[in-house]
Amino acid sequence: MRDGQRRWRRALVLALALVALQLGSLVAPAYACGCGAMVTQSGRQLSVKQETSAVRFDGHTEQIVMRLTVDGNAPKAAWIMPVPSRATVKLGDRHLFDELYELSEPVKRTRSYFWPRNGDWPFAQSGSSGDGAPNPAAKPPVEVVGRERLGPFDVARLTATDPTALRDWLTRNGFQLPPALATELRPYVDQKWEYVAIRLAPDEPGKTLGGPLDPLSLTFASDHLVYPMRLSRLAKTPQTLNLYVLANHRMETASPIGGAPPETLFAGRLQHPSGTLGDLVGRDTPVYLTALTQYFHHPSEITGDHELKPAADDASFQRAWYTDELMTVGGVPAWLLTVGGVLLVVLGAGGGLAVRARRRRRATAHRGPLTPL
Repeated sequence: MRDGQRRWRRALVLALALVALQLGSLVAPAYACGCGAMVTQSGRQLSVKQETSAVRFDGHTEQIVMRLTVDGNAPKAAWIMPVPSRATVKLGDRHLFDELYELSEPVKRTRSYFWPRNGDWPFAQSGSSGDGAPNPAAKPPVEVVGRERLGPFDVARLTATDPTALRDWLTRNGFQLPPALATELRPYVDQKWEYVAIRLAPDEPGKTLGGPLDPLSLTFASDHLVYPMRLSRLAKTPQTLNLYVLANHRMETASPIGGAPPETLFAGRLQHPSGTLGDLVGRDTPVYLTALTQYFHHPSEITGDHELKPAADDASFQRAWYTDELMTVGGVPAWLLTVGGVLLVVLGAGGGLAVRARRRRRATAHRGPLTPL
């Protein structure tokens, strides 16, 4: 029994260490978001505390809905997002992510254990625990193809044939783009991608950016599902990427791009989407939801963008949170009933042997000594 208690204590120490690591990641927020780059005015600070993205893909069109929670002292900032084709941009609905979380959250289950653990009677009670055309030469190096104001966002849709010219355009508009980011934009320029540049400003003058921003939705044509990640190479802190992928089948990453292997948090077909999710994908259109998460301890090791493909099958998956409970029968621990029953059997068998032994002694005494013939 002591070995069992020692194993329990070692497991508790390990669990506390894992909690400490998780808390440590919360107090070191990422600078660059997973599918773009956050750029602030010189001398100002802005960090992305949380990033959640929903990606809808039907084989021809891709839509990315992103919600960022930011913190810092910057009154303005810019977010740069490469896209493979001309994008339309609009505000998203913040309720979408509440619905996706509820659909993919772990189910709660209870499992029983037989032998008592530390905290169960008769052991001492432990303390309570807290429960992502035209000839380029005929165009200027940077062209603004569209601009609109969406809530707190000033959105400029750009084409660029020179990453340095793109950096200069942002600088002229009041932002300092790090030279290293211009270097990271070079592959997108070579592939003739376009860019969505977004200025974020508080609704009231004099205030700084902070808290959850309104979701932003970008829609563009694409023949494959891609989630831009290359710009996150410049992040100075570890990155966590969370994706809700809505497609015709269960989806998985096509190839490694660095970081820990992606982990599937949920996979399942939604037959009749409703609410904000139904508005996004169509209420009468079944859709397969795959929730993925990936951790990048060293963002500089990211090698490219995420491309996603259908998985080998559409097997469903859902996490479960287990609550362990001591097995009881009528409120009495099952182990106590079992041990008590065994003791009764043993005692009963012992008593029976004693009775038979007494009977044999009495029979011998009654016959008396044998007389030799």
